[in-house]
Amino acid sequence: MAYMEASVRRKQLVAAARSVLAREGVARTSLRAVAAEGGVSLGTLQYVFPSKELLLRAVIEDVVDEIAGVLKESVQVEDGLEHAIRQGLTRFWSQLVAEQSDLQLMQYELTTYALRTPGQEHLARWQYERYAGIVAQWCQEAAGKAGEVCAIPFAQLARVVVASVDGLILQHVCDPSPGRSREDLDAVIEMLIGLARVRPAGRVRTAGGA
Repeated sequence: MAYMEASVRRKQLVAAARSVLAREGVARTSLRAVAAEGGVSLGTLQYVFPSKELLLRAVIEDVVDEIAGVLKESVQVEDGLEHAIRQGLTRFWSQLVAEQSDLQLMQYELTTYALRTPGQEHLARWQYERYAGIVAQWCQEAAGKAGEVCAIPFAQLARVVVASVDGLILQHVCDPSPGRSREDLDAVIEMLIGLARVRPAGRVRTAGGA
């Protein structure tokens, strides 16, 4: 087997795991199946990922990085939080939902697998903490660079964003309807913008101020 840098090998195996997970589901995905998909021996895979938990964690991290990349590339954060929410969620939906239903189904399966596997419940919690964390960071950056403030904490806004979009995705996966889903996404975007109530930082009143 040709030598391959550890970082490259890791990416190769994560990509193989994503393919197997999307095709077979989480419960039926084994380290042996991922090794075969990646064209490596089981020993090589276990050297990089000694357990299935570590492999699934790497897959989730890879998905989170993909989401973060789509959000960062979709908008100019200097244009403010409202623009970021509107354009970012629209781009996210078109790239990672409308064209990748298998990816979304895999993420739900990762969550339910972790919740139903004794000792792995923390993986589901960590998964959603990462989702909300990347959204909160992205929203805070957009508001900060535009000199804006949000009416609620960014962490809370992020959790509502994740929860709202999560629900739309689940409905779309169960009953695909591009037109309906896009209309519902637009409604959610307007709801989130209303919740954020973005305003210039200079208009914030201090305690006891006029």
